[in-house]
Amino acid sequence: MHTEKKIGTMSGWGMLFFTLALLAGSIWALIHAISHESVPVLVPAILSLILGVFLLPGLFVINPNEAVVLLLFGDYKGTTRENGLRFANPFLSKRKISLRARNLNGDRLKVNDLSGNPIEIAAVVVWKVEDTAEAMFEVDDYEAYVTIQSESAVRHLAGAYPYDGDDSELTLRGTTDEISEHLQRELQERLAKAGVKVIEARLSHLAYAPEIAHAMLQRQQASAVVAARTKIVEGAVGMVEMLSLIHISEPTRQLASSRMPSSA
Repeated sequence: MHTEKKIGTMSGWGMLFFTLALLAGSIWALIHAISHESVPVLVPAILSLILGVFLLPGLFVINPNEAVVLLLFGDYKGTTRENGLRFANPFLSKRKISLRARNLNGDRLKVNDLSGNPIEIAAVVVWKVEDTAEAMFEVDDYEAYVTIQSESAVRHLAGAYPYDGDDSELTLRGTTDEISEHLQRELQERLAKAGVKVIEARLSHLAYAPEIAHAMLQRQQASAVVAARTKIVEGAVGMVEMLSLIHISEPTRQLASSRMPSSA
């Protein structure tokens, strides 16, 4: 398993000026040697020109929130995150990778919840590359890996909870914070292999499937009506009990007052 290791690189400005000066001098010497037919000058000029051209691929630029993975003939040598113009061994191949935070706005998926009801669900995931070596070498395409694993995690989440229910259980619609935390934890476990850190994960769309949406809306309305009537009945019963207690306690107070001795 590959893990990221840092490698130092040189500032590229000094090497840039040296390479440009070497190329300019080589071209001038080459022109002079050809025009004067000077073989002793021609050979060093050609060698200097070849050296200057060879050094140019060693120069590369790293922008903020970027990293460069360095490989020598397929062997991972390290990752550099130093910004600016840098220089490394020209034989090293250099692969840039972005460290910026990215948004994945998932497609709407049609799945069944825990109760078997068809629902539509989608999630938005904020993520970034944390380990460049794992992202580059542990998976074939880390961006496609994030997309596929996010879809799989959302499908698994939808099947683990009911769409709606009472207050005593976790539901997709009623406990959004807990559901988001569950989704983020599961995504982090799935994407850790690719060197990816999940910053945030939340449901962006949640609804019943169109074929049952109307029926489920009617059921919710009926449940709301029943709940309201239950509250009214409970309130009425409570008022009756309070009145009963008042009627029972009133004769008791009168009896107690009649037994109290009168003041002289």
